[in-house]
Amino acid sequence: MSDMLHLIEPLIPALRRYARALLRERAAADDLVQDCLERAIGRWHLRRADGNVQGWLFAILHNLAINRLRQSQSRGRHIAIEDAGEAVLSQPPAQEDGLHHGDVLRALDLLPEDQRSVLLLVSVEDLSYAEAAAVLGVPVGTVMSRLARGRERLRGILEDGTDIAARRGAHLRRVK
Repeated sequence: MSDMLHLIEPLIPALRRYARALLRERAAADDLVQDCLERAIGRWHLRRADGNVQGWLFAILHNLAINRLRQSQSRGRHIAIEDAGEAVLSQPPAQEDGLHHGDVLRALDLLPEDQRSVLLLVSVEDLSYAEAAAVLGVPVGTVMSRLARGRERLRGILEDGTDIAARRGAHLRRVK
């Protein structure tokens, strides 16, 4: 036991420096060093008797750090509750966003199919005008025109709940 302490204790400052350089956070680095030492002591019997203790400890520390970084990427960053502000602990209400989302979907349903298709392809699916024109089999100018009319009509529906063309009393005429 004293042999183990004699070999490990002088390496603790170097382990701390390395852990802080990896994690960039003092508390997390200290926890990492503690976990490393706990693992090394618990598995002391598994190390090679003629092996390099320093290399073994740094390998343990490095592997633990990589595992923590991977976990933090999937879980998000850890913040101590006393360090967290009110904005971190609370969320803005989402009810209005849900209502607005529903309004947009209902307004899209009110658009003519040709305008809705162009609006979805260009604004939602992020296709270029040329790509949307190819998908729909129409000229690029037609895509641009339908998109402009669709956006205007959608804006009118969302602003006051009525179709902008009906509000203006405008009707489309067929020109021969």
